[in-house]
Amino acid sequence: MPSPSPSPHPWKFFRTGGLDQVRLETGADLRALPTLDQKLWVALSCPVKGLELDEKTLALIDADGDGHIRVPELLAATSWADARLVDVGDLLKGSPELPLAAIAAHTPAGEILVASARQILTSAGRPDAAAITVAEAADTASIFAASPLNGAGVIPPEATADPALQTLIGEIVTCVGGTPDRNGSIGVTSAQIDHFFDELSAYAAWVSQSAERDIAILGDATDAAVGALRAVRAKVDDYFARCRLAAFDTRAIPALNREEADYNAIAAHELTRSGPEVTAFPLARIAPDRPLPLTQGLNPAWADAIAALQAKVITPRLGAGRTELTEADWLALNAAFAPYETWLGGKAGSAVERLGLARVRELLAGPGRAALASLVAKDQELAPKFQAISDVERLVRYYRDLRDLLFNFVNFADFYSRSRWAVFQAGTLYLDGRSARLCLRVDATNPLAAMSKACIAYCQCTRSGGQTMLVAACITQGDSDYLLAGRHGVFYDRQGRDWDAVITTVVDNPISVREAVFAPYKKFVRLIEEAVAKRAAGAAAAADAKLASAAATTATADQTMTPAVPAVPAAGKPIDVGTVAALGVAFGAIGSFCTTLIVYVGHVVHGGLWMILGAVLGVLAVISGPSVLIAWLKLKQRTLGPILDANGWAINGRVKINVAFGEALTDLARLPPGSHREPGDPYADRRAAARRRELATLITLVLLAALAWNLRHLGVWERIRHAVDYR
Repeated sequence: MPSPSPSPHPWKFFRTGGLDQVRLETGADLRALPTLDQKLWVALSCPVKGLELDEKTLALIDADGDGHIRVPELLAATSWADARLVDVGDLLKGSPELPLAAIAAHTPAGEILVASARQILTSAGRPDAAAITVAEAADTASIFAASPLNGAGVIPPEATADPALQTLIGEIVTCVGGTPDRNGSIGVTSAQIDHFFDELSAYAAWVSQSAERDIAILGDATDAAVGALRAVRAKVDDYFARCRLAAFDTRAIPALNREEADYNAIAAHELTRSGPEVTAFPLARIAPDRPLPLTQGLNPAWADAIAALQAKVITPRLGAGRTELTEADWLALNAAFAPYETWLGGKAGSAVERLGLARVRELLAGPGRAALASLVAKDQELAPKFQAISDVERLVRYYRDLRDLLFNFVNFADFYSRSRWAVFQAGTLYLDGRSARLCLRVDATNPLAAMSKACIAYCQCTRSGGQTMLVAACITQGDSDYLLAGRHGVFYDRQGRDWDAVITTVVDNPISVREAVFAPYKKFVRLIEEAVAKRAAGAAAAADAKLASAAATTATADQTMTPAVPAVPAAGKPIDVGTVAALGVAFGAIGSFCTTLIVYVGHVVHGGLWMILGAVLGVLAVISGPSVLIAWLKLKQRTLGPILDANGWAINGRVKINVAFGEALTDLARLPPGSHREPGDPYADRRAAARRRELATLITLVLLAALAWNLRHLGVWERIRHAVDYR
């Protein structure tokens, strides 16, 4: 009979921000995370940079080192901690200290962890402490420094007291490179030791081939001779090829020797013996089947190279006193050194060549490799103990930081909490009479963020010392009238440090319905102000032009005999017809509008009070309705997801920012409770205030009169009078 399948984990969910989010309350919840459908996770990936979490902890979780933490890596970190804690649910406390009693000492791994934690606390001067902090666990350099062999797989020179072995380790580092140890020293690994000795063997075998084949025809001087031969080979080959071509057809001789024009071209410049323009010329004068002169008539740029060839190759092989070299002798020399050159082309062990053949053979025959292998074996024996010291730091970091990552990854409980910060919230921006708490560190502006439907102010923040960062601040309360590029504010990061902030870009989106109600009227006022300013600027320009023209006319009055033109048109002369027509159309339009308004108001007033109120509300709805509707739709769609996506996150759901939550993320300037504000302003514009009071009084009187007239029209006064008479 098949065993029954295990019952599913009873998850609990809460709804915040328009989406269902899982609750993490117990260790059983954390153990069951692998069974939770990833479609129910709020995030699927987050960056390791730009978060308010210790980047070293995030680097430990980021197993593949790609700069992002994904679901499998977070599950692996939780599982790793579960195997070493008595109750994995303790991770949900987010405590800065790891109690030693919380480590599962009954397991082999836990037992080593407790012993290592005790060793760290003893080194820190707290041998009897019951808990260990991240700072203590991270300060392991002194522990590792106390033992040159610390299980890291690196053998530094101080791992042995034998001077010969220390010298050997230094030679390995010089020839094939070294590796930093945990204590900061540069040592060698087992792979580097093997590579070094493989190079020694290869080099020794390669040198032995030369002796066995007897190809070093000049002994130890063979290498220098081959170098001299190679230095001139291409040029000598070119010389003999030109001479053969000259023998084939003497008409080519002038061209093979270079034209006179070529010499004229370089003669105008300052020449040097080895200049590139001289080096390119033939090695010697070209003639049919002519031998190469070795002393006279050589291109001066090649004189030294030919002298080296004669001293190192020609004299040892062909004898002293040679003044020229035939093509046959040249080919014989190349053939004689060809085996040695072929052997050089197959050189092996070049990394250790600098040590010299004698030292190479000494190291291969000596006990150095066996001694290093013994040190590697001792280091491997210590590896579990010292690895446990590193694991203590990992566990303490997970105990402190994993809770914050879970509550900003699996769910967004911290973001929607009024008492905690989300890990992506970088601080608070104070600007334009408000403080914005939803600020994220970003690398650059991103068009994707505009899809959040939130009003975003990108601010460049700077501190003394040249520190800079770009912050995206979401403005969720107030209005955007004065959110303009160039405005200054102050940004406080999570550590309480203040930064100078300047708005660089604004992503304009509705902030509130109240702002949308007044937006059309503000826009209308701005249009009027712009039109008036444009008209005034045009009038001022015209006036300046007339003044300039009048000044010029006055200055040249004595130079012209033309009579002055009368300022007033002559009798019977018609005024500008276009001006009259324009004025007529304007006054006609104004009169028509006033007539229509009077008739409309008359109908409304005749219809009663409710019709008046309805008309007023109708006008307001027509003007503000579209703006309010658009703002309402965008505020309903406002979400955090695109902002985080633009910053490297992979958000799985719509993390909404409704109006109520937005008011909690941005605070407006308000007087504190219990404050007293003195009435009056000594610099207030009293005339403007008086005009406003007069206008308010007039409107109130008109409304009262309309109300009284409507009450009479409806017979209310008659019913009140009859009721009084009846009593």
